[in-house]
Amino acid sequence: MSDFPSISNLIKKPSKGAKKTNGTNNDTQAKFQKKMQNIEIAEKEKITEQKAGSLSLPYLNLSNFPVSSEALRAIPENIAREKKVICFYFTPEEIRLGALEKSEEVAEMAYQLGERHHAHTAIYIISENSLEKIFKLYASLPIVKPVTKDINITDEEINKYQIEISNLKSLEEHFKNVTITDILTLMISTALKMNSSDIHVEAEEGGIAVRYRIDGILHDVANLPKEQWKKFVSRIKLLAALKINITDKPQDGRVTLRLSSSSLDIRVSTLPTVFGESVVMRILHSGSKGVTYDELGLRGEAYERLKREVERPNGMIITTGPTGSGKTTTMYAILRTLNKPGVKIVTLEDPVEIKMEGVNQSQVDPSHDYTFAKGLRSLLRQDPDICMVGEIRDLETAEISIQSALTGHLMLSTIHTNSASGVIPRFLSMGVKPFLLSPALNAVIGQRLVRRICEKCREEQKITPEVLEKVKKLLETLPEAEKKNVNTQDLHFYHGTGCAECSGLGYKGRIGIYEIFTMNKELEQIILSEQVSEYAIQELITKNGMVTMAQDGVLKVLDKITTVEEVFRVTE
Repeated sequence: MSDFPSISNLIKKPSKGAKKTNGTNNDTQAKFQKKMQNIEIAEKEKITEQKAGSLSLPYLNLSNFPVSSEALRAIPENIAREKKVICFYFTPEEIRLGALEKSEEVAEMAYQLGERHHAHTAIYIISENSLEKIFKLYASLPIVKPVTKDINITDEEINKYQIEISNLKSLEEHFKNVTITDILTLMISTALKMNSSDIHVEAEEGGIAVRYRIDGILHDVANLPKEQWKKFVSRIKLLAALKINITDKPQDGRVTLRLSSSSLDIRVSTLPTVFGESVVMRILHSGSKGVTYDELGLRGEAYERLKREVERPNGMIITTGPTGSGKTTTMYAILRTLNKPGVKIVTLEDPVEIKMEGVNQSQVDPSHDYTFAKGLRSLLRQDPDICMVGEIRDLETAEISIQSALTGHLMLSTIHTNSASGVIPRFLSMGVKPFLLSPALNAVIGQRLVRRICEKCREEQKITPEVLEKVKKLLETLPEAEKKNVNTQDLHFYHGTGCAECSGLGYKGRIGIYEIFTMNKELEQIILSEQVSEYAIQELITKNGMVTMAQDGVLKVLDKITTVEEVFRVTE
């Protein structure tokens, strides 16, 4: 039996070599098919690239492009499939869309996304292959509850905090007894109640300092535990569409606050400091009525003089003062006076803080090379009657503004100097030609803001003999037209004692104090001479009857509007 082969040996097994040959053939065929498929895809991509060139749009192959979940969520899947457009790149500054075609629908979608997120948008042409690859990513997108950038604060919540908060000192306990989410609601609600323009939240060594800027002055309102800092900053950044993981660079964002009757914009700025990021929230009352020309606080000859210059069809009106002196408010008040049917007004601002119906407002963007000078050139091609330029910072902007004022446009702008008399030397130091400046300049406004005495707790006060002497000296040098209305022998001064109406501060609201001069022949001769100085200009314009800011402030003190301390605080 051992001489016969076993049955298992008689069965023919396939050789290893034969198996290997068949596998090689299959692999070769698969590789060939894949290669042909890649060639076909490459051809389609090439055609798409040529198509993008013909449409004057950039092309991008998204085959291996990383797309974030934030980008996918920018356009819901059903809309993306219907419109054949996707978002493949999304940051607080920039949004990029990919589409098969250039269409009005895609352009409108890009515009709406940019407006909603306050970001720059761009459209790219992509292929069907890229589109399908991005569509597949929607399946792996985590399901989350929709997040809104808006802070929904009800009127009931605001009324609740307004009833409970009677003064600044009582705020700290309220802050310590609420959650992180409610802290933000409390913070904004009480800031609105107190007419605060800015909320400062600053990390310090021992805790978190919360401060409100009320009528231009910062007030400490609370000191929170340090442990709450990271959660609070993360919540603010989330709402303002800022990058949560970046803590070593400044960031800027915006939040829309929705109320039942209106909405507010809050501009958020973060800045890295030694103990953590500093957060400042500026409340922009974009829906507010705004100050009118008659409410500015102008009086007497200054009021009439400026009114005449504003009604002229051409020339320049310049407002000057430090940051926070109310220059933009004055410009807007003048624009409201000029905003009539049949007049085209265009502005160039940085940023656009208050939106005005009937006015074309444009915001400069240095990051995209859209500066005041470049924007002004484009602005003038819009055939405006009146232009407002947020600030004249350089020679190019100054020269274009002056040329525009000389060619039939009324130009409004601001410049940084300490007084009205410093404007002309500032222009000349930039390199402006004197023979162009003198015929272009209509009026110059120097201004500061002083706090108003609270009318509910106003009472008479006594001032020191030294302060009284300073007041009398200012009154003695008043122009005769103003001096005859003042009884220097019977002077009364007032202040606010503090009450619930003004949150214990003694002040509520602000008003401007001004000095205004207009161009005349004597001033023109000084400009054309080689000996232009701020002192010489100040001497001439006061001799010609200009009321200085300090004098205007003292007159408002005698009218029970503000205090002597306020006037000297901003003018000395």
